[in-house]
Amino acid sequence: MHIEPTISYRNVEPSSALDAKVRERIAHLDRMFPNLSSCRVAISRDDSHHHQGRHYRVRVDVTAPGHELVADRAPPQHQAHEDPFVALRDAFDAIERRVQDLAREMRGDVKTHVAPAHGRIVEIDHAAGRGRIVAADGRSLYFHRNAVVGARFDELEAEREVRFEEHAGDDGPQAVGVAPVGHHHVGDPLHDLPGSPAAGAD
Repeated sequence: MHIEPTISYRNVEPSSALDAKVRERIAHLDRMFPNLSSCRVAISRDDSHHHQGRHYRVRVDVTAPGHELVADRAPPQHQAHEDPFVALRDAFDAIERRVQDLAREMRGDVKTHVAPAHGRIVEIDHAAGRGRIVAADGRSLYFHRNAVVGARFDELEAEREVRFEEHAGDDGPQAVGVAPVGHHHVGDPLHDLPGSPAAGAD
């Protein structure tokens, strides 16, 4: 294995079995993309009163020259994530997709994204920790609490305009790097997005 992962635990007893699984998955990543230079894996458990049982969160952060890729798997409604090995599997499945995308991009198979996409939050469930965005082209994407950057998830409201990047998620197109860009204005290009409460308003 070319790189040695850094593994941390929070509210979870360190586990040699989890450590071994992390090393197995990072070895596979290393074979896919030998240019990886580091891998950090954070395994934590959410014991908050909002959830039934113990839900595990796994964040995988890998770096390559000029790039940093992150996968953070913690959908609070996903009962399978009461098993830390399932959360770990999902996180590494997600980071593998990002590494594959980066490899194709570096080979010139796909064009580099020039700018994040724009859209508007049309649904948000603060208790469940997720919401839905309608993009400027009318597509619908969901996002999780941990996908928000530059703001607190609990401060977001429906009708807030955001920038985001799109990735394939377990439940369909998923928005990540969700960042508010200010209040919308009547007559702007996003005012009449499909699914928006403002759509069709006089």
